Amino acid sequence: MSQTLTATEPIIELIGVKKSFGPVSVLKGVDLKVYPGKVTALVGDNGAGKSTLIKGLAGVQPYDEGEVRIDGEHRDLHTPRAAADLGIEVVYQDLALCDNLDIVQNMFLGREELSFGTFDEGVMEREASDTLRSLSVRTVKSVRQKVSSLSGGQRQTVAIARAVLKNARVVILDEPTAALGVAQTEQVLNLVRRLSDQGVAVILISHNLADVFAVADDIAVLYLGQMVAQVATSETTRDDVVGYITGTKTMEGVDLIETSNITTEGDAE
Repeated sequence: MSQTLTATEPIIELIGVKKSFGPVSVLKGVDLKVYPGKVTALVGDNGAGKSTLIKGLAGVQPYDEGEVRIDGEHRDLHTPRAAADLGIEVVYQDLALCDNLDIVQNMFLGREELSFGTFDEGVMEREASDTLRSLSVRTVKSVRQKVSSLSGGQRQTVAIARAVLKNARVVILDEPTAALGVAQTEQVLNLVRRLSDQGVAVILISHNLADVFAVADDIAVLYLGQMVAQVATSETTRDDVVGYITGTKTMEGVDLIETSNITTEGDAE
């Protein structure tokens, strides 16, 4: 977990956000607080609404109701550009990297640096190297390596570096250690720690509770579209979190909303 001093006010605060797809209610009045310099793990079973919640923050699928506050101010996140302009970046599970391009080209894809109407390769290579160095990434031999030659952990590193290249303030990681081996998982988790140490707010979506307890400062649990817990990692246990995820345990003061709507993984995830 991060040992960096963190802000006492949340950078992101969601208040009563709701999202439905036709008759299916996926998010049912969710509250969430995310703090600079902290790793907030977002957990829940398939169909809990994690991806829908994140897509709302990313401006991909705006919420139907509720309020989004960034730095205490109301904000409308109706497009991915609006989210990016506020410093919110998402690294999706598929990473969206191009195998036929090198690391520099991937990190600047769609936002290339120009000089006299042409790509400024020197500036982009320098900025890519500086970003990787700032994250203490030493596993990449050259920023001119083709992505096709990289391991799974190295690919995840490049995707995260691309997210923070333009001074992201919030980085959302969707299952960053899925399908990685032990050594590569440790590499990515170390990178998550370094992000939070630099004051970045990290939202970590993961089914792996070992990873969650290794790096998260607090844990937010969704159950059938409701936020049933947001607790400090140091003040909870794995058994408690499993109980929140499965609906066998609720925090004091949390009332589950009864609903006859049945969500599916495709609807909510």
